[in-house]
Amino acid sequence: MLNLDTHILVKAFEGSLTPHEQSVLTEDPEWSISAIVLWEIAKLHQLGRLRYGLDYEPLATALDQLYVWPITRQVCLNLRSLDFRSDPADEIIAATSLTHGIPLLTRDSRIRKSKALKLR
Repeated sequence: MLNLDTHILVKAFEGSLTPHEQSVLTEDPEWSISAIVLWEIAKLHQLGRLRYGLDYEPLATALDQLYVWPITRQVCLNLRSLDFRSDPADEIIAATSLTHGIPLLTRDSRIRKSKALKLR
């Protein structure tokens, strides 16, 4: 199972992944997201930075195929174990991977430098 950050999820939905990202997602077709990714999609749409929102049927159908990890007390406690600082949503996404021991697929350069996470 993979944990996808918001950017990767959006790019996968739009069909604009890099060859590496496409390969990783094909190798492990079991995808998951942190619940905060849903909030980020809603905010990006509200701010006009994403043309579609959570009510866009093709996206809603795709999201229904993913496992959504809740933001739990343990996820929040694992924020302390991260070896980088970023915006709170990115930190929650990373702490979700750390909590559940699953690799994170991200393009974020700060997160990609982490030694605390399994990254793909």
